[in-house]
Amino acid sequence: MELSAARWCVTLLSLFAGLTSGLQITSSSASTPTEVASGQSVKLDCQFTLASEDSGPLDIEWSLVASDNQKDDQVIILYSGDRAYENYDTPVKGRVHFNSPDPKNGDASVNILTVKPTDTGTYQCKVKKAPGVRNKKMQLVVLEKPSKPRCYTEGSSHEGKDVVLRCTSDAGSKPMTYSWEKTTGSKVLPASSVLDPVSGTVSVKNASASASGTYRCTATNRVGAEQCVLDLSVTPIPNTAGIVAGSIIAVLLILLIIAIILFCFCRARNRKKYEKEICNEIREDVPPPKSRASTARSFTVASQRSSLGSMSPSNLHEYALKPQYDKIPSSEEYDRPPSQAPMPPPAAAKMAGYNLSRMGGIPVMVPAQTRDGSIV
Repeated sequence: MELSAARWCVTLLSLFAGLTSGLQITSSSASTPTEVASGQSVKLDCQFTLASEDSGPLDIEWSLVASDNQKDDQVIILYSGDRAYENYDTPVKGRVHFNSPDPKNGDASVNILTVKPTDTGTYQCKVKKAPGVRNKKMQLVVLEKPSKPRCYTEGSSHEGKDVVLRCTSDAGSKPMTYSWEKTTGSKVLPASSVLDPVSGTVSVKNASASASGTYRCTATNRVGAEQCVLDLSVTPIPNTAGIVAGSIIAVLLILLIIAIILFCFCRARNRKKYEKEICNEIREDVPPPKSRASTARSFTVASQRSSLGSMSPSNLHEYALKPQYDKIPSSEEYDRPPSQAPMPPPAAAKMAGYNLSRMGGIPVMVPAQTRDGSIV
């Protein structure tokens, strides 16, 4: 029984040795995905060894395994008949090359240049040399570095108030963590602050002037980090009552100035209007100013007065018969409107002086007088 068991063991070992002989891929299989930052280059390792019984032509094929079983794998590069074929219509076209200029020497590795997030996937290396066939799969994950974060504050930055410091990176592969540090003053976060590394916030309760300073936030993931800087200034609460009172006083002063300007303007306008009315008003007890015509009439009357002493009864009637156009009107006649002006005396009245002289009477001329009795 023991002999038969030993024979079975020898048989199994011989079979296993036969299976493991020939073509082999010696690169160790990675238990975790290969992670690389976007924009960098990555090497997918595939080393192999040949056996003496592997006498067929050497073929090396790299393909992108389809995530859906209903779809075919995409060949991205091929080595066959001592020639490399790289111009396959795939997302990595023009960016994938064999690592060795002669892959048949046992290096089937490839390099993918300037990787993109769309290059993430499972890649397979297949080496064939009849009768040996071996393949190896590996997973590639392309990660994005955090974009430059944006630092800002939320809430009031006055003393005694709560203020929140925020840090946000809009792009980058998850998971991403945030850290804050103070770069000025005591270089430690305020004692009342609470840091959340996932959301990237620092909540400062009951902020004081000691919290003022420069803060730096760092956003980090597995492939990189970026930073931003924030200046925080905690100021005393402003005197709101004083500001309101000052504003009210300023408004009242402006209204008072406007009222004074309007008052002065209206007063000057009324004074000008009153003076204009006084200048245009004609007083009844003041005679009008003398004109050239009145001066001429005054000269004529004066000459007539000088000749009264030389008048005789023979020529007195002639003077009486003359129209008295040179008579100076009284102030009542000046003030009388044209419609009430006295009509010229009738013809009979003109002859009164002549008849009076024939009857032996002496006509006497009465000079014109003003209201106060003075002779004009």
